Amino acid sequence: MIAVWLSYLPGWALMCVLSLIAMGISKLVVIGGKEPLEASALVVVFGIILRNGWKLPQPCVAGVKAAEKLLVFGIVLMGFGLNYEKVFKGSGEMLSVILVTMSIGFVSIYLLSRWARLSEKLGALLAVGTCICGGTAIALVAPLIKAKEEETSYSITVIALWGVAAVLLYPLVAKGLGVNDHDFGLFAGTAIHSTPQVVGAGFIFSEEAGELATAVKLIRNCFMAPLALLLALWFSRQVAQADKSKVSFARAFPWFLFAYFLTSWLGTQGYVSESIFKHYLEPVGKFLILLGMAGVGLNTDLGSLRRVGMMPLIIGLIGAAIVASVSAGMIAWFHQG
Repeated sequence: MIAVWLSYLPGWALMCVLSLIAMGISKLVVIGGKEPLEASALVVVFGIILRNGWKLPQPCVAGVKAAEKLLVFGIVLMGFGLNYEKVFKGSGEMLSVILVTMSIGFVSIYLLSRWARLSEKLGALLAVGTCICGGTAIALVAPLIKAKEEETSYSITVIALWGVAAVLLYPLVAKGLGVNDHDFGLFAGTAIHSTPQVVGAGFIFSEEAGELATAVKLIRNCFMAPLALLLALWFSRQVAQADKSKVSFARAFPWFLFAYFLTSWLGTQGYVSESIFKHYLEPVGKFLILLGMAGVGLNTDLGSLRRVGMMPLIIGLIGAAIVASVSAGMIAWFHQG
């Protein structure tokens, strides 16, 4: 176990260097008293350039692939600053947006995939990756439905690429439209694919948006195992001989969300003072999240576009647009009500 963690250090050191450079550049550019170049967005771009412009050093590969481990620790620490009562005051609205967005998005993407004559399993993987939890959901569902290796890799590539695009574009567009922190947090938590991408986009927009987006995304993640089981039953006629015992739902479940909600409760109840959070926990949590975003960039292989082909990419883009539109429409509808 110790040897495994030691193997992560070179990759994490590289992510740390990129993050410090991004922070430095972000602070150098000040317009109207603000820093328009967000370090979280810069470090994703730097990671993409490094990954695709030069070959990633072999000693760094393990740590880069394990970037989400650092992100998880950062999320848990940031939980101490979340006002539990404030966030879940509108839990009915939150759950409604999550459920409607997931349902319409999943069905739409699956039907579009079938219309485009993609395989049924590839369509299911694109749908679950877009609507639930990116590559994690795909990795859980793929063995259950006995998807081919290329179907799994194609879907993960498509979801990763459009998710990174969402991280860079959605906060920029939302700021231009004058969207408030709460609405963007709810939107990011329901419309962006994977947990690192949601957290990154949320905190690029604002701290309040980042906190809410993280909470919403973790609730959304809870639907991952039930949906995977339903898909396994749906495809059971095709994979009657499949050995489902090889897939662990318990292992796939994002257990760290309990730690996050625990730290949120402790902070809300005053067991951790605001001073301690602001001076110690928040800076560490934000830096760990920044490291996670460096990992998002370093894990983005643009060369995989050629291997995927255009049709899965187009379906992934349309699917992302549908999910974003439904989420934004639901939020606007609640405002009118």
